Parts: sequence; structure tokens; C-alpha cells
Amino acid sequence: MNQVVGQGGFNIRNPVLLIGCVILTNLAGFVGSFFTATGAGSWYADELIKPWFIPPNVAFPIAWTTIFILMGIALYLILAEGTGRADVRIATALFSCQLVLNILWSYAFFTLQSPLYGLIEIIILWIFILAVTISFFRINKRAGYLFIPYLAWVSFATVLNGSIYLLN
Repeated sequence: MNQVVGQGGFNIRNPVLLIGCVILTNLAGFVGSFFTATGAGSWYADELIKPWFIPPNVAFPIAWTTIFILMGIALYLILAEGTGRADVRIATALFSCQLVLNILWSYAFFTLQSPLYGLIEIIILWIFILAVTISFFRINKRAGYLFIPYLAWVSFATVLNGSIYLLN
């Protein structure tokens, strides 16, 4: 099979798999967005007291889209290592769990309108993201590094969620 070589020696052995992984992760973001209402007239915009350090609303879709793309590339790098390997199967199972938990946070926080449920759920999500990051590092260092922005962003989101809970 022909390989496409990107900058820095990044080999794309299976472009269809890469595209599929990026679409899959962005699809999770798309599904989660159905539960998220932040505009004028929403519970989030009109009823919640938010901390001073909350980013502007425009920052969230930019950050999440970037993170979902990085997650998709990381997943591709792991799957490219060989799906027959036990460590790859475990890592992808953890990845799948965190992806579902990512969607569930939007439901817990926005649909249920519960900063408490959101906080509990995001802590569980953070633990899974850490587990995925560690498992990815063990298999493919680049994949592990690609998960660090996600871990950092969800760490910040956890502080933000906790602050909203305390303020309300």
C-alpha cells in the first residue's frame, strides 16, 4: 500500500482510516452539541452565575474542534499500531468510553441543567482521559502527546464547572 508522508515523518498508511477517525471524534462533538444551549434565552446564559475567568463563547467551538481533530489523529496512530494487539484494544476501549462520557457531560450539565451532575461526570471523564493519555503514550508517544491539550482543556473545564457549581 502506498504511504503518504507528511511533514516530520508522519506516515499516513491509511488515509481513509485517518479521515474516519477524525470524523468519528467530530461526530461525538456534533452529538454533544445537541445537548448544549448557551445562547441568549438559555439557562446557561440567563440564569447561571459564572466565574470571572470564563472564556468568551466563541472560544469553545474553536477549542473543541481542534481537540476533536487531535483526538481523531491520536486514535488513528493507535489503530495503525495494529488492532490485534491487546494494549491497542484496551486503549481503544478506554478511548470509546471517554468519547461517550464527553457527550454525557453536555447532557448532564446542559440538558439536566445540573452543575453538580456535570461536575461529577466531568471528574469521571477526566479520569478516563488521563487513562487514555497514559495508554496512548505507552503505545505511541505522538498519540499520547496529541491527547495533552484535551487533558488540559478538560482540567480547565472541570475548574470552570466546579466554580459554576459553587457560585450557584
